[in-house]
Amino acid sequence: MFYIESTRLKLIPLTHQLLQQYHTSRPQMEAALGLNHSEIKIDPLYVTEIEDALVNFWLPKTLQFPESYQWFTSWEIVLKSDNISVGGMGFNGLPNENREAEIGYMIHENQQGKGYATEALQVMSQWALAHENVENVIVHTYSDNLPSRRILEKNGFTLIGDADRILTYKLCKS
Repeated sequence: MFYIESTRLKLIPLTHQLLQQYHTSRPQMEAALGLNHSEIKIDPLYVTEIEDALVNFWLPKTLQFPESYQWFTSWEIVLKSDNISVGGMGFNGLPNENREAEIGYMIHENQQGKGYATEALQVMSQWALAHENVENVIVHTYSDNLPSRRILEKNGFTLIGDADRILTYKLCKS
């Protein structure tokens, strides 16, 4: 099984088969990964967003692009010490014509404030920027999402745009 890791975290991109298990039963998917069951608290807005991404993006795109599924799936953020999922993140597809890879992330409400998003974003950005077809990593966040903005700034992202309360941050390959 492919994964990347940092000091405290393991990031596992979900294959099409694992996404199908997730869609049927999240505990079944966690068991297939050998994870301990995690008590997840997610804002209802994000539950709807995750279900939409699962059905309309992750499942069809990982089926369509099995060789490059890592760019089209959710990555489980796993706390190695407890072997539980603490959140998820992923790319919005292959890098675009401007050689940008877009990342999104979410940490479960009961796991926030522990530095997991900062650490996961750092390792995911490094992974993306190691690809020759990626020059920049892009993240969009709401202007009032101060914790996310701090995470981006800690990781060296620069604010490059502000449109209708959505901020765009960029990290360039050095």
